[in-house]
Amino acid sequence: MGEAKRRKAALGEKYGQESRILPWVPITKTQADLFMKWTTRGSWFGIGLMVVLWVTIRFIGPAFGWWQVVD
Repeated sequence: MGEAKRRKAALGEKYGQESRILPWVPITKTQADLFMKWTTRGSWFGIGLMVVLWVTIRFIGPAFGWWQVVD
């Protein structure tokens, strides 16, 4: 009897299903990885947007006279 057959016999109906992060949380490990991927991408997008806005307000805005920089 091969290892796969042994595992299938031991797991029964749960064979081939993804495991959950915690038994009481209905989120699989693949879903958690996908969530981490998207939130990381969103965070980098937000950081980039913040830098663009900062450069616009700090350097480009005063060059066009939008804001007066008082030192």
